[in-house]
Amino acid sequence: MIVKRASLTPLEFEDLRIFDYTAGKDLSSSLAVIEVPPQVRHAEAWSKRSDKYYFVTGGEIRFVLDGAPTILYAGDVCFVRRGQRFSYSNDSAGPATLVLFHTPPFDIAEEVFV
Repeated sequence: MIVKRASLTPLEFEDLRIFDYTAGKDLSSSLAVIEVPPQVRHAEAWSKRSDKYYFVTGGEIRFVLDGAPTILYAGDVCFVRRGQRFSYSNDSAGPATLVLFHTPPFDIAEEVFV
């Protein structure tokens, strides 16, 4: 299966732009690319269903995992286990980009936002 970015319509969520490459497909994981503009924050959340793998491909992201903050740069990864609380923000002046994998696939009904 080939998916071209030009075929995707980005989802807008809390000022994030999310390109979901696996929406509507019957796969064991899901993959999305998230564009995080400067000064944008993803609220604290956790998943009842999925482990999450955030790979930073550009810029810098401040992740808070179980209350512990750290700055991640391009090439860094944050693993978020099912049930683990997390949030992230782009506190810099430039854009940031994340690749996000969910295993099993993303299901909005299984996500909890604080």
